Order: sequence, then structure tokens, then C-alpha cells
Amino acid sequence: MMATGERDGQTPPSEGGAGASPGDKRISLAEAAALVQEGDTLALGGLTLYRRPVAFVRALLRRPDPPRHLTLLALTAGFESDLLVGAGLVERVRTCYFGLEVFGLAPMFTQAAGEGRLTIVEETEASIAFGLRATLAGVSFMPGLGWLGTEMLSVRPDVKVVQDPYGEGEYVAFPAIACDVAVLHALRADREGNAVLGGNLGIDQELAMAARRVIVTAEEVVERLDEPLDLAGLVVDGVVPAPRGAWPTSCYPFYPLDGEALLRYVEACPVHFADYLDAWLRGDDE
Repeated sequence: MMATGERDGQTPPSEGGAGASPGDKRISLAEAAALVQEGDTLALGGLTLYRRPVAFVRALLRRPDPPRHLTLLALTAGFESDLLVGAGLVERVRTCYFGLEVFGLAPMFTQAAGEGRLTIVEETEASIAFGLRATLAGVSFMPGLGWLGTEMLSVRPDVKVVQDPYGEGEYVAFPAIACDVAVLHALRADREGNAVLGGNLGIDQELAMAARRVIVTAEEVVERLDEPLDLAGLVVDGVVPAPRGAWPTSCYPFYPLDGEALLRYVEACPVHFADYLDAWLRGDDE
């Protein structure tokens, strides 16, 4: 494996400023957001309304030149993803689910999809998992039994059925899924990027291994982690201290889901999205 920060042949992020130790990967939210470029595939970790990288999304939207034409990749997409869609940064979506659970539909995604302003790549857990595994294996596809006998193949002409070269059966060839930047929110991380993600890992670990750049935002950045790790710092390019960085989604055991904040968002959108976004970027809710 290439050294951290060298997977794409580019210079790694700054390492914690003057006097920082060589392994110190701490960067600011603004520096992390600057790593996302026009047309990138941006993967957001977490699951439904748990441990989502909301602080990172706010920093990305606060950029004077926020990158557009993004492909959004997530096992499930929620509040933070809906903000990116509403702001017009997302051109293509790859996810199994896009919504706000008990709070209903994701309003800006629903509107954009209904108006044909988004390219939606139909995915399931199997297609995303096999696509990432293909990337990790360095091959163009990964065979699996998922989707055989379903209508999914008719809406994804890029997904092929192939013959088993060693038997008489058939497999679905799921294309590899590339990822430019993956952003994961952690409970704790150390300065070298080792992280504890907590429960409900989703596909965070797979995204971290498949992405060209990996950013970890964390509730706490400590000198040393004395507990089992969910993510090794070797694959991490930048660590961002971000207390309450998943709010208003939950980050157990630090804080629960803020239902009132999510209801304010749902009530404002889509009609008053622009006003909501302006206030949110100013930090009126902080």
C-alpha cells in the first residue's frame, strides 16, 4: 500500500502546523473541505441519522467556490446529503436509501429527483458492497448472486450477467465503484488517524480503504487511543477535531438525535430552503 497521502500522487494535507510531530495529521475543517474537487465522487460515512459528517458538509458549503457536479456515494443518505443536493452541488447519487427515517422524505432530494435534475444510480447493499470489493481487489468487477431474477438488471444496463467459467451457473458482474474522497465521523481519533467509530459501522471501513483520500472528523482527538480500533491511521489523510460534528444526527454516547432540529429543516423545505441554508451556514443553530 502507498504511504498515506500518496495514493493519488498528490501532496498530503498539512500536518498540524509548525512544531507538529511527523505523524500528526490534524487539519482544520476548511482544509479538509478544500480536498474535494469539481466532479469528485464524495463518500459520506455513517448510517441513516447516526454519526453523519455534518460539520464537514457545513465547511464544504461555506467554501467561496464549493465544488459542483459531485457524485454522492453513501450506503444511506440523509440530512447532510440533502443539504448538498439542495445547494446544487450534487449531479449524481449512488445510495440504497435517501431519506430522514421517521421524519419523512428528504425534501430537496425528492424535489430534485422529481424534476429530473439528478442522475440516480440505482443501488442495493449488494451492488455497493461488491463494487467496493472490486475496487479493493484492483479488478473491474466483482461477481455475486445478488440481483439474479430481479428487475434491477433492467434499470442498470452497466451491470452484466456473466457465465461461471468453472461451472454452469451465472453470476452478476458488479462494476467497481471508485471514490475520490471519503469523510467519516468518529467518536475518537488520535493524531495519526487511528479511529474508533462505535457501533453501526455501515460501510465506513470499506470506504476508507477504497477512497483516494480519507478524512476523519472526530468528537475527540486524543494523544493515544487505548481501546480497539475500527480504523487504522495508515489509510487516513487528515484528522479534524469536530465536537458535535454529527449534530443534529446522533453520535452515541455523546448526544442523541435532535428531532426538533430535523423537524425545523423538514418544515422549511423545499419552499424556504435558501433561507434555512443561509441561517445554517451562519451558524444560527450552533
